[in-house]
Amino acid sequence: MTTPSPETESKSEDELDSALVTARRQLERAATHVDVDPGVVERLKHPTRVQQVSVPLEREDGSVEVFTGYRAQHDDVRGPYKGGLRYHPEVSAEECTGLSMWMTWKCAVMDLPFGGGKGGIAVDPKSLSEDETERLTRRFAEELRDAVGPTKDVPAPDMGTDAQTMAWFMDAYSMQQGETIPGVVTGKPPVIGGSYGREEAPGRSTAIAAREAIQYYDREVSATTVAVQGFGSVGANAARLLEDWGATVVAVSDVNGAIYDPDGLDTHAIPTHEEEPEAVLEQDAPETLGNEDILELDVDVLIPAAVGNVITAENADAIEADIVVEGANGPTTFAADTILEERGVPVIPDILANAGGVTVSYFEWLQDINRRQWSLERVNEELEEHMLDAWDDVREEVDAAGLTWRDAAYVVALSRIAEAKETRGLWP
Repeated sequence: MTTPSPETESKSEDELDSALVTARRQLERAATHVDVDPGVVERLKHPTRVQQVSVPLEREDGSVEVFTGYRAQHDDVRGPYKGGLRYHPEVSAEECTGLSMWMTWKCAVMDLPFGGGKGGIAVDPKSLSEDETERLTRRFAEELRDAVGPTKDVPAPDMGTDAQTMAWFMDAYSMQQGETIPGVVTGKPPVIGGSYGREEAPGRSTAIAAREAIQYYDREVSATTVAVQGFGSVGANAARLLEDWGATVVAVSDVNGAIYDPDGLDTHAIPTHEEEPEAVLEQDAPETLGNEDILELDVDVLIPAAVGNVITAENADAIEADIVVEGANGPTTFAADTILEERGVPVIPDILANAGGVTVSYFEWLQDINRRQWSLERVNEELEEHMLDAWDDVREEVDAAGLTWRDAAYVVALSRIAEAKETRGLWP
């Protein structure tokens, strides 16, 4: 998960559902479709632990500022905790807890041997120089040293962090341990143990999920129109891949607004947020739109790939797309999900669609353990295979029980987690 800021528009719907509230609601709803011990469900409503640390930083002017860092570890019944580290002013214990729960479901639905974790520092990364970011990251690695590790908890990049951040974190941890341990984090540059294709993976998996959904509903990719909110790593890679496969991408947006061309945009010619921040509106297009307007375009597939809580009870009735594929984490509120279900608009959930990131992180972890790097071609082939296997598992639940795609994905995930917990038992 990458760069876009998690700012949302006007607050409503109980100040917009927090990640924790949404994750618990989704868990409770999934539990109604699965024969699972209520005790297991109750355990899954709570994280194993949430660590809070103080992270002092000497600023460029010589002053010292202390920031607060967090690491939420939700569940490790299937393997080490896994999830991103984000740098953003609104990072909190509650947010990290909710997002760590989503990571548990995401790893389970992809059948990866990981549990869920999430963390970060409450800081505006734009206020930091590169040297300050490095010092902050290295100190954060020291504060989390006992909580993380290749067999304990494996962080990754998230909002406000990137491959370089992971390189600093890995180096600091390795120096503390007295040996090079590349597997402590994923999302690193390939030159120090990172995986080829990791940055593009969430967008690639989103495109694969969109392609499979299009075909499931008896449509042709070549006859499909697509709108993508958010042209960061996820949205841009999804848009470009779908265009390569023949879809017509008619609209894309960044934080400043959207461009629209009913005849199709050349997505490869539009810089991503990483390549040139906030460049979308600088491109030639017949029409420009607001960020809310792109969500309401009459297209075949809508991919919200920017931030959470953008499809709400206030605009769900105005969504004209035939299929919604969630590239971002939590772009659809619980209330909006219900409205879209009642309207018959299928939503391919984030825990399936954008799971390419954690899947290729798993590949990176395997490469680090075995000290053997895979080619980009192998990474993409393995990702395709994992996505299709997960798609088929979820599709079977959709077809067998008439569930929504989100409910079906949660049923797959919860069934796997519950079986593992019941098999391992509860320590006295």
